Amino acid sequence: MQDFASRSNDRLYQDLARKLIAELASGAYPVGSRLPAERELAQQHNVSRPTVREAIIALEVQGLVEVRIGSGAYVMRLPGKGDIAGFNITAFELTEARLLFEGEAAALAATQISDEEIAEIEQLVREIARENQDPGGTDKADRAFHLAIARATRNHAVLETIERLWELRYTSPEAALLHEKARTANVKPVIEEHSAVLEALRARDPAIARAAMRTHLAAVLDSLLFATEEKAVEEARRAVAAKRARYTQATR
Repeated sequence: MQDFASRSNDRLYQDLARKLIAELASGAYPVGSRLPAERELAQQHNVSRPTVREAIIALEVQGLVEVRIGSGAYVMRLPGKGDIAGFNITAFELTEARLLFEGEAAALAATQISDEEIAEIEQLVREIARENQDPGGTDKADRAFHLAIARATRNHAVLETIERLWELRYTSPEAALLHEKARTANVKPVIEEHSAVLEALRARDPAIARAAMRTHLAAVLDSLLFATEEKAVEEARRAVAAKRARYTQATR
């Protein structure tokens, strides 16, 4: 099957979202029905699973479907005329952009950073660890960590660009929704990845700093892709544990 890229200048997920909206409008999936699984949609439309996920999130933001953990995406309402447009920047696109910009920012920062800034970033790594221990924690320290590195480049254009990317993380509905799902699935900043960036900056090694930041943000992409699966696995584990506990009580 020919990929959408050869037939459309639109981003792949938008093209797929439009196709799914058209199928909803045609009655292929009535209200209350479940859409095919991600893997099945990816095979049907010859696209990647991240593309399918972005398309489903675009529909979820518009209230057309509801994604139920461990079950799938269910049709909540049929589309109207205004549901074809309105696409936003997705979490995957945003993180890819961060990988490009923040990798180079880390390399530049490694050649400019001061001892005081190293100490500040080291403290932020500790704050990230504390936030991770708080069930209701935020990502404030994580954001501060990345912006501190951007400031250390001594380049205001770099800083403003990275500040804008972080702003989009909260203001783009599609990006915000997937990051919220990841947080709900207990996907949190990995201290070891941040520490690797810190140590590269401390060594003033731009190549290692670039690689460490790119490795970190590539891992963020993976965590976004598998956040819902991880949540489903955790819920399944809890269900099994509960059944075992009931069985143990019944056999005492």
